[in-house]
Amino acid sequence: MCPTPAAPLALHYTTSTPVEGLAVAERRVGSPEATLLCIHGGLDRAGSFSRLARRLDNFDVVSYDRRGYQRSRNLTPLSLDRHISDLLAITEVESAKGPVIYLGHSYGGLVALGAAVAQPLASMVITYESPLPWVLPRQSGRPPLGDDPAKEVENFFTRMVSKSAWQRLSDAERESRRLDGPALLSDLTILTQEPPFDIRQLKVPTSYVHGDGVLRDYYRALSLLLSELNNLISPVEITNAGHGAHLANPDQLATLIQQLWEHRCE
Repeated sequence: MCPTPAAPLALHYTTSTPVEGLAVAERRVGSPEATLLCIHGGLDRAGSFSRLARRLDNFDVVSYDRRGYQRSRNLTPLSLDRHISDLLAITEVESAKGPVIYLGHSYGGLVALGAAVAQPLASMVITYESPLPWVLPRQSGRPPLGDDPAKEVENFFTRMVSKSAWQRLSDAERESRRLDGPALLSDLTILTQEPPFDIRQLKVPTSYVHGDGVLRDYYRALSLLLSELNNLISPVEITNAGHGAHLANPDQLATLIQQLWEHRCE
């Protein structure tokens, strides 16, 4: 009988970083097919991709706390351009080792697309339910943005997860989230401004992935519109998946990533 293999390690923070003060986490494997470079969304962090990383034995997985969040909290200024430059700096290091795939969740997909438009260093881009309101506006029940970052954190968390989940957090966990408030407020403000880039200039094969949750119709319409604007963008829908698929549906997402990579040249 063959011995049971040890469970793979989750993402762990490394001391090697291309941007001073940027917290980078990784999980390395032997002879990877490519590096999956994960970019988190609003009020999230690098470690949220750990479940996904454990299921990708053929890929190195690298993620990072975007500036303003968690271990990168002291980095400023907060702007989409700086998020893009951070991603490109990591990409330059990883692309020297082999192909790079971007996986951008929610706002992280906006960063991935912006980086791919600015410099096509990645071999493939995968975004998941990323907001592009300048392409297709969406009616939102969200109240107008205020000037209290801590309050915006609580509003955002209860809207995206639930009020009961917020209440279940410890005092320390809630305070940690509140400290991410300025970064979250910056993300949300950017979404109300002029289009940051022209999606028609994207020259990297891209999959716009979405689930079949309550906003399925909106994301389906957006993904189809994006594919009309740029034939390098392909819409992909996965079943029984909500907005947090990297947390709740890591098996589905890992399988999809492998399939998209294998069929990239078709």
